[in-house]
Amino acid sequence: MKSKIEHFFKLNENNTNIKTECIAGLTTFMTMSYIIFVEPTLLSITGMDFGAVMVATCISSFIATLIMGIIANYPIALAAAMGHNAFFTFTVCGSATIGGLGFGWKGALAAVFIAGIIYFLLTLVGMREKLLTIVPLPLKYGIASGIGIFIAFIGMQWAGLVVPAPTIMVTMGDVQSPPVLLAIFGLLLMATLMALKIRGSILIGILATIIVGLPFGLVQINGIVAMPPSIAPTFFKMDFQELFSHPNFLDVVFFFLFLNIFDTIGTIIGVGQQGGFLDKDGHLPRSDKALQADSCSAVIGSVLGCSTVTSYIESSAGIAAGARTGLANLFTALMFLVALFFFPLVESVGKGCPGPGDTTLYPVVAPALIIVGSLMIKSIKLINWDEITDAIPAFLACISMPFTYSISEGVSLGIISYTILKLATGKGKEVNWFIYLIAFILILRYIFLKA
Repeated sequence: MKSKIEHFFKLNENNTNIKTECIAGLTTFMTMSYIIFVEPTLLSITGMDFGAVMVATCISSFIATLIMGIIANYPIALAAAMGHNAFFTFTVCGSATIGGLGFGWKGALAAVFIAGIIYFLLTLVGMREKLLTIVPLPLKYGIASGIGIFIAFIGMQWAGLVVPAPTIMVTMGDVQSPPVLLAIFGLLLMATLMALKIRGSILIGILATIIVGLPFGLVQINGIVAMPPSIAPTFFKMDFQELFSHPNFLDVVFFFLFLNIFDTIGTIIGVGQQGGFLDKDGHLPRSDKALQADSCSAVIGSVLGCSTVTSYIESSAGIAAGARTGLANLFTALMFLVALFFFPLVESVGKGCPGPGDTTLYPVVAPALIIVGSLMIKSIKLINWDEITDAIPAFLACISMPFTYSISEGVSLGIISYTILKLATGKGKEVNWFIYLIAFILILRYIFLKA
């Protein structure tokens, strides 16, 4: 059996062994397991069943991570993407009063499904190399950074650090409030653990915050281990009729597709570079299989009942621990199955607690959002700020997301301004024709749908 595993995953060729892959796979799980708490907390705001989303998150991560490991033989784990779940909750399913489009969650799941199908088909018809270069790097960096700021902004709100205010829109919250103090504790603890380079800093921070919040009544745990809840409330609940009857259905499908493409490609190339998987020309061997595995994962996630499932940059932690093959993914995937039986603990975190006034705060989850946001904004340093035609569009894409409370608006303004500035300065040949097409469609969207 051992020899078959070594042969299938080519362990000797990659200078690794089963023990190393096991430790590395568990390391990857520790760094990304916060999604088990965050995904159901976010999506339950749309009306989705908390327990069903938690189960869908674990099972989709299990299946997708297995597929990547077996088909592509890369130690790249997958789960519901941060940023995509915020887009799903606040932009697609959010009300018009907060800049949302007012979709029901079943229609949103249908959009994720269709976007995943389109992405999968693109990887099958020879588009994979073009997908790797189609999104301009400045926009990729600006959008990723903007999503990071947006997620952090949500985290600041959930922590009670930022609250609504008349005339100036937002202001500092009540830092003497117990839930806010608990969130600050969690944030500082996670940051400290990360600075000390301790694996699983976010997960450890979440668990420690739970423990500290218990004696103050800020967290109430009704159990730790139990049988998983039913997935029936979200399983195969996509509503295509609702999706197609909404005037913004093309917008939503496009943005889910666009975010998935550039997020996946950036992650796969970044992780591949760290792991030494790229060839001498900077290409990723078996990139077609990796992209196909990733694209079909979004379809699986939507069927089960969660937002877009995609590759996780946290896989780099496992690679740093020695992961070199898809065998590490098997151990990561197995841990997501084990996590299913800790639903009472996850539910306790997702309920939140009363904050100042009539607010509900999430002091255990909020610090994780802020930390993840800080990690996502790192790509802003890669923007060439001396090149105005790159810098301004990237900046607009980045800053528009938290200001408009909408990821799609940030993406739109970034793409439109990028193409216009390149054309106006005689640098139009730097832009792929497909980006021009997208910009034109987005301009029409503002003319006709925003009128």
